[in-house]
Amino acid sequence: MNSIKFSILITSYNKKKYIEECIDSCLSQNHNNYEIILIDNYSDDGSEKIFKQYSDKIKILQKKKISKYAPVNQIDLLINGFKLSSGSIISFLDGDDYFFKEKLFEIEKIFLSQKDIDVVFDIPIIKDKTKLTRFVNKKKFQKNIWPTIIPTSSICMRRSFFDYCLNKGLFNDFFNLEVDFRINVLCRNIKNNYFISQKKLTVYRKVENGIMSNINKYEKKWWQKRLEAHNFMKILYLNNKDVYKNKLDYYLTKFLSKI
Repeated sequence: MNSIKFSILITSYNKKKYIEECIDSCLSQNHNNYEIILIDNYSDDGSEKIFKQYSDKIKILQKKKISKYAPVNQIDLLINGFKLSSGSIISFLDGDDYFFKEKLFEIEKIFLSQKDIDVVFDIPIIKDKTKLTRFVNKKKFQKNIWPTIIPTSSICMRRSFFDYCLNKGLFNDFFNLEVDFRINVLCRNIKNNYFISQKKLTVYRKVENGIMSNINKYEKKWWQKRLEAHNFMKILYLNNKDVYKNKLDYYLTKFLSKI
């Protein structure tokens, strides 16, 4: 019997094309102490018929959207899934991604061996239709630049750290900022309480209807989102008794977001 219980939180909205592979990848884990909680924003693409096939194997919660902003709805689903969960390690999974069968087993080994680590990231495989490539985590040596954001499905954390994030308001406001950005910045720029596994554990799928796929690089919405990211970091640094010093990029972004 594995010693750590995992709670896999699957967030979904209109992922009928991919959700079976997603759920099956969780049910196929070579770890035997976990629960699967699927939280869905009332998909209208026929996903519910698929959910019923798994109703005796996983917990399913359907909840109405609370916002016009996709990141806000995803965070809301994760929080509601967390409230239903009982695992000591929380594992995020988007409904269009999937795990390799060794995922939980390998993540458990890291948490057991490194007691000071609150969050484990893994470098995912990117699947673009049939093409597979490795996600590139670019090294950034300037503390005030946000890191290359490792995707949501490659994030696992201790239950106590999710609680910490909730209590500190990490998921409040900044409606365009996804949960993975917030957690990456907090762990990798501020807390230094993370480990990045190089093992192949997660497949991150590039899809046309992704959470922010409606924003093109360098258009006005892109600059506005970037400004949100700067403002988020300024507040995060301040709350952790530090000073955010990326002023040149900040003022350039502020100017271009208004054009």
